[in-house]
Amino acid sequence: MLQISAIRDQFDDYVKGLEKRGIQNAAETLKNVIKIDEDRRATQQRLDDLLAQSNQIAKQIGQLIQSGKKDEAEKAKKETAELKQQSKELGPQLQEIEARLTEALYNIPNIPHTSVVAGKSAEDNEIVKQVDDNIPNLPDTAKPHWDLIEEYDIIDFELGNKVTGAGFPFYKGQGARLNRALVNYFLDEALKAGFTEVQPPILINESSGYGTGQLPDKEGQMYQVIESNLYMIPTAEVPITNIYRDVILNAEQLPIKNVGYTPCFRREAGSWGSHVRGLNRLHQFDKVEIVEINHPDTSYDTLDKMVAHVEQLVKGLGLPYRILRLCGGDMGFTSALTYDFEVYSAAQKKWLEVSSVSNFETYQANRLKLRFKGDDGKKILAHTLNGSALALPRIVAALLENNQGTDGIAMPEVLHPYLGFKSITKN
Repeated sequence: MLQISAIRDQFDDYVKGLEKRGIQNAAETLKNVIKIDEDRRATQQRLDDLLAQSNQIAKQIGQLIQSGKKDEAEKAKKETAELKQQSKELGPQLQEIEARLTEALYNIPNIPHTSVVAGKSAEDNEIVKQVDDNIPNLPDTAKPHWDLIEEYDIIDFELGNKVTGAGFPFYKGQGARLNRALVNYFLDEALKAGFTEVQPPILINESSGYGTGQLPDKEGQMYQVIESNLYMIPTAEVPITNIYRDVILNAEQLPIKNVGYTPCFRREAGSWGSHVRGLNRLHQFDKVEIVEINHPDTSYDTLDKMVAHVEQLVKGLGLPYRILRLCGGDMGFTSALTYDFEVYSAAQKKWLEVSSVSNFETYQANRLKLRFKGDDGKKILAHTLNGSALALPRIVAALLENNQGTDGIAMPEVLHPYLGFKSITKN
């Protein structure tokens, strides 16, 4: 969440930033937060004054008793009792104001980086790079992946629907091996790049959801285990970043680089509709996530390196791709700057998003109370970053469609050691 001090010091810039996201009445929203904070500070000051008065008078009582001034001592005791009662009444008021302030801050998104343009939707995103000279020229008989998976019997949506519901497919035979091969390839490449592998839980508590910003913004998109008040993760970003919740690091520990593979769960459309058919959108999918905790001075250099890392993965798979810098209106709630990767699906003749790489600056760290000690010993909020490296379903869809042939579906050379075969063939 945003810092009150930063809202005060950079008020005009923050208003412009929120307006980039299309937020109406941005100035009034921030002024309201400042007003609540002023109430909090005034109430805290009043409480501190009462406690100070009470402590000062309490010290005098003993002196009055020793001096034989019992009447004055009794009067002082009554005064301290009144002050303590006023303090007791102010305590809940202060807690209520602090809760209102926290709630107000939770509902304000991050301020976009200066490079982010204003915009309302995906149509306003900027294409910063496009590599499409390897788009295959498929024959008219080419099939979309939802037909190919049936023909080669590698993914079963009907069985998933029977066992669980729409959007929970079974991967079978060579399809399961392809999924596993991609996970291992992505993990191995991350390890080569200096990331440490972790295997986190796929359930998180409420505090973790608030820590990385899924709550209160995205509770409707997450599956919840109501009896235990736990949530199934939408991405490995959440448990991995929360490793450092309430942690004070030393500057020498930065950067911290972690990578994790997990299944991910999202309550979004998983039907066979026109734009969500097959693997295009699922309720459960596999993803490898890279997460970094970084020094504020170097976090944007790190973001560029993370983008380059994802780019070499897509290149290795031989897929046409493009990189987009998201506009204010299409960017995630917690992000300051996001780059999306899309690969071209030749049979569907459209671009499919397969990765988002983001810098959250201090927004998550402030929620997490994730800090490090600077050279002067002062505690500084760290910057957090993460990226999909990569999400599997649409990668699989593009690989199947783009590489289909008359005698099978050719697999990228980088996957051969993981697969144990070079092409998906019919049994």
